[in-house]
Amino acid sequence: MEIIKTPLDGLLIVKPDVFEDKRGYFFESFNTDKFRHLGLALHFMQDNESKSKRGVLRGLHFQAPPFAQGKLVRVMRGAVMDVAVDIRKDSPTYGKWESIVLTGANKLMYWIPEGFAHGFVTLEDDTIFFYKCTNIYNKSSEGSILWCDRDLNINWGIDNPVVSEKDKVSPRFKEFVSPF
Repeated sequence: MEIIKTPLDGLLIVKPDVFEDKRGYFFESFNTDKFRHLGLALHFMQDNESKSKRGVLRGLHFQAPPFAQGKLVRVMRGAVMDVAVDIRKDSPTYGKWESIVLTGANKLMYWIPEGFAHGFVTLEDDTIFFYKCTNIYNKSSEGSILWCDRDLNINWGIDNPVVSEKDKVSPRFKEFVSPF
């Protein structure tokens, strides 16, 4: 397993060791000891899965303290462009974002620590997206930022994504007050 740092402190790409042969493949998507050895002592409390058609955009979401969540995300089938935005107000990269293409084929994972807003757009039909969370979901702690905010200037690579009503009315970044 390999950990690849991104320009945003704490945001990491996880490249698992994949063993393939004529039968298919095998890999450990999470192993407490291996992650701890790599400097990530994680304790997960909830797993989530979504299935989406091509062109669905979900985000940008976060959970505020005391229910803040770190997320280990991956695609089991299909493909997404996954985006993480630093919303830690004292961070030198506050308001900056990074993206990665996660696919069922490349098996990459993204570690998104607390203090980041997260979203993704599906690039293929029937994409199955899976994520492990370090805290449970709490409705009163959920927050969001407008996915198409001009100040963030995220290039989602799609003109007219399918977006939930909730995500259409999220606050703009300059109106947003970070709880982190």
